[in-house]
Amino acid sequence: MNDRTAAPGGLALVEALVNTVDLESGIDGLETAEVRHRFGITERDLTDVRELRESLRAACLAHAGHPPHREVTPLGELLARAPLYVAVDEHDGSATLAPADDGPLLSRVAAAVAQALTEGTWLRLKACELPECHWAYYDRSPGGRRRWCSMQVCGARVKMRRYRAK
Repeated sequence: MNDRTAAPGGLALVEALVNTVDLESGIDGLETAEVRHRFGITERDLTDVRELRESLRAACLAHAGHPPHREVTPLGELLARAPLYVAVDEHDGSATLAPADDGPLLSRVAAAVAQALTEGTWLRLKACELPECHWAYYDRSPGGRRRWCSMQVCGARVKMRRYRAK
């Protein structure tokens, strides 16, 4: 549903993970081998990955000022389990958090969140206000006040509902 370009940097991974399920239709992309391969996960990982996905969605909803869609494990609790290390560039001395252990998904997500925090972009990753959508999107609006993943789809639905209610 997102009518914008992908989130910048590592947030594209987070955005893509959150958007592996279509809440309206109930179709979960993680059920397909192709999507699992894209994220580097196996069927054994599905329970943990779904838990991570919904905790990320709850954080994105919070960034947009919306309550969580359901009870989830706090994201900080999940990310605290991620094996990371500090990678230092030999040439310029810059440092970043990097995934350990060949980059399991949890570590790649934790590194992406850390990078986004450093860059000041983390709070711009939001989830659509519409309960049947909650699609993750990167808010590029100047004021950072965007409410829907797509004005043409979800925004129009909300406005039409308000109009009909009058």
